[in-house]
Amino acid sequence: MATSRWTAAPAQSSVPAPASLRTQVVAPRRRGAVLERAILDAALEQLSTVGWNGLTMEGVAAGAQTGKAAVYRRWPSKEDLVADALEAGMPPMSQAPDTGSVREDLLTLCLTMRDAMYSRPGHALRAVLHECDGTVAERFQSVIFGRVVQPAIDAIREVLSRGVGRGEVRRGAVNDHVCEAVPAMMMYRAKVYGSEWPPAEIARMIDELMVPLVRREA
Repeated sequence: MATSRWTAAPAQSSVPAPASLRTQVVAPRRRGAVLERAILDAALEQLSTVGWNGLTMEGVAAGAQTGKAAVYRRWPSKEDLVADALEAGMPPMSQAPDTGSVREDLLTLCLTMRDAMYSRPGHALRAVLHECDGTVAERFQSVIFGRVVQPAIDAIREVLSRGVGRGEVRRGAVNDHVCEAVPAMMMYRAKVYGSEWPPAEIARMIDELMVPLVRREA
């Protein structure tokens, strides 16, 4: 039988090629600070969703899209990882404002402190403190003290000292107890009563507590 020299083109198969033959898109490998930032962000995300008790190094590694070994090389324990994640994530307190008014400066500082306490890392930190006990809780308390409370106390002292120079504040008001009053009140109300501290409530605290406390005597 004669065979035609004209032959039809072979039909293309509808069966996909094996995965080993297909072009694979590989995400670039992250290293150094980029990878560490991804791991810390993943830790904060875990804290926000499952809390301290539910957080695992494996879960953080999965969230950061890296291997568990990469996490353990940098942080040997969950406590180390969470402490660094919280400290890196907490927004820093700004320098003491100088509006020319002690009342306005204190109000600005308190709003900044409130924003830090209710930021994503701030929420995660407060959730951790509720779940942890003993030395672990003390370690995390030092984060909020070092990143929020102590800078706020230092800024309040600076604001009041300037107020003394302008004649708004009595000289004896610039002391540890007065400078710690506002951060202590905010932390107490947030922890015991769950107060969200809306701006109007913060303004009321300044007007009813701090202004009478530091006002220069006529």
